[in-house]
Amino acid sequence: MNSIFEKIEGQICKVVKDAFTACENKGILPKIQIEDILVEVPRERGFGDFSTNIAMQVSKQAKMPPRKTAELLVSEFNFSGTYIERTEVAGPGFLNFYLRKDWLYDSLHIIQEKQDRYGEVELGKGIKVNVEFVSANPTGPLHMGNARGGALGDCLASVLKKAGYDVTREFYINDAGNQIEKFGISLEARYLQIIHGEDKVEFPEDGYQGEDIKDHARAYFKENGDILVEKSAEERRKILVDYALPLNIKKIREILEAYGVSYDVWFSEKSLHESGAVKKAIDFLIENGYTVTKDDAVWLNGEKLGLEKDEVLVRNNGIPTYMAADIAYHYNKFITRGFDWAINLWGADHHGHVARMKASMEPFGINGDRLEVVLFQLVRLYRNGELARMSKRTGKAISLEDLLEEVGKDAARFFFNLKTSGSHLDFDLDLAVKQSNDNPVFYVQYAHARICSLLRKLKEEGIEPKSIDSVDLTLLQEKEEIELIRKLSEYPEEVVQSAKTLEPSRLTRYVMDIAANFHSFYNACRVKGEDEELMMARIILVDCTRIVIKNILELIKIEAPEKM
Repeated sequence: MNSIFEKIEGQICKVVKDAFTACENKGILPKIQIEDILVEVPRERGFGDFSTNIAMQVSKQAKMPPRKTAELLVSEFNFSGTYIERTEVAGPGFLNFYLRKDWLYDSLHIIQEKQDRYGEVELGKGIKVNVEFVSANPTGPLHMGNARGGALGDCLASVLKKAGYDVTREFYINDAGNQIEKFGISLEARYLQIIHGEDKVEFPEDGYQGEDIKDHARAYFKENGDILVEKSAEERRKILVDYALPLNIKKIREILEAYGVSYDVWFSEKSLHESGAVKKAIDFLIENGYTVTKDDAVWLNGEKLGLEKDEVLVRNNGIPTYMAADIAYHYNKFITRGFDWAINLWGADHHGHVARMKASMEPFGINGDRLEVVLFQLVRLYRNGELARMSKRTGKAISLEDLLEEVGKDAARFFFNLKTSGSHLDFDLDLAVKQSNDNPVFYVQYAHARICSLLRKLKEEGIEPKSIDSVDLTLLQEKEEIELIRKLSEYPEEVVQSAKTLEPSRLTRYVMDIAANFHSFYNACRVKGEDEELMMARIILVDCTRIVIKNILELIKIEAPEKM
């Protein structure tokens, strides 16, 4: 049993199903087909510990009002061998269940037993999932969109792994296509400007203006001089790209690793072209009637795939578009490498591409629903209450590297995971470095450090936690104690819901709630100095809180400090 919630849900489902059978046997309800019984935690504590709307779900089969069905079920409920103390019918037919406190004390046993494995669930059952995120163009520094996508994607991958999925983290290197051509042209112009002077060599209007382009050109010239002057433009650009691109990719990898993000696979777009995979995908679509030819270009037939318009796959100059490469790439994920599920994290400006990608999988026999796209919104950085656009260090647009220098990995990852991916995020740079309870990451880390300090001081005084089996947990009766235990018991279910909704921000907010519950408990309930049995029970509760906070922080790759 991974979770006390699973056990309780199982008990409630059995009680309800047995009651349906009893009602049928007595002839007071017809035979009813029950697929799933949805058991939830009510938002209002007054509506019980758990609730189900099953009476409303089967109202047509029962041929009576849901409330009447619920009342009949209640008359046949048998709670023996369960945590259930009583039940009530509420509103139009909700069944609200009130539990004995045993379930809360048993949840502490589970936490102590599982330790760092507490929170693991078997939702995914080993399903192979590919999580692709960041995948920034390797032509310049990582920006704030990449920073948010990196935190969301990495935490989502961790959540899915905790939920029992077989997860592969992947970075798709855009090392082919228009951006690489532009990269080469930009490098060439800066290189030739070093040799001939800026006034003699015009920089392309749509070239990459970044200082990093100049740095690469200067570095190449310093190492090799003017050896490229006599080469053709095509050869010169290729040599410069082959020199600079690996350096950029190496830099991206290093910065992401400093950010706590490590990938299992770095997948090259260029390899899809070189292996013939792009051509193979295009040929398949042409041969099976999924394309149209217009203006000497090959287009994906939007009408046949239920799309609003056609999409160019091969330009009239014979060069495939990024859409063609994307189709080949996802074919590689699903067919070549056998992933059951692919999740891509894209900026919200890519929303128009989602339907196209899902539809373009169907001709290959791949259900488009196996591709999930999480769209995330933009980030606005604030400093001194004003919109911040420039780095303190460089005076240029703030990059991920600048952000890590200014606020550190922990604050960056925590803040980027505070809100759902679909919400705009205002990132307060001053708050992120503030050592006060106003700073959410400090607040949570301080709770963990405070617990570690408390346990350390007790140990120094010769007070060691006893085995949980020898402690009377029923002594934990105060409101703050019960609320804290209840919150700790929710962790596995929070993992389940975070995985189902693809929203790791749930866990960030949840660990803040735990910290708040702990501080309330700590201020209301003395641990040391009480009756020894009560003290031992509270030490167990404190240690369980430490375990859960540490597990969550480690899951989202944020330090759980023992001292602050």
